[in-house]
Amino acid sequence: IVGVVGVGQDISARKNAETRVSMLAADLRLLIDSANAPIIGIDAFGCVNEWNNKAAEITGYAKDEVVGCYLVRDFIIDEYKTAVNGVLHKALEGSETDNFEFPFVTKSGERVEILLNATKRTDREGKIVGMVGVGQDI
Repeated sequence: IVGVVGVGQDISARKNAETRVSMLAADLRLLIDSANAPIIGIDAFGCVNEWNNKAAEITGYAKDEVVGCYLVRDFIIDEYKTAVNGVLHKALEGSETDNFEFPFVTKSGERVEILLNATKRTDREGKIVGMVGVGQDI
């Protein structure tokens, strides 16, 4: 061996961009979690994938208790399952629903009335991947 050749590249700009993206994601997470309204998301199969602190406060269910559960099957009273399912399916097809009122069963078995605005959730390519609902406890 006569010597060693090394090649380097300045990746400072890329690292700075990654840091900014990471900080933005953390800011958005904080915005969702600290919102003074329940924010609930479901995937295309109806499973919960978003549950902010206000949703947890109103329902008594922590996020880790509901993520992966079926929203309609597990948390909506029987006489409203069809109507709520219809709202979710409309959102998954791209149609928004405003001011939809429905009862939600809390962890303690109580019934709380939620007023929900539901809209589609899309990925970067615009494909519908779920629904997000922003509501209020009425």
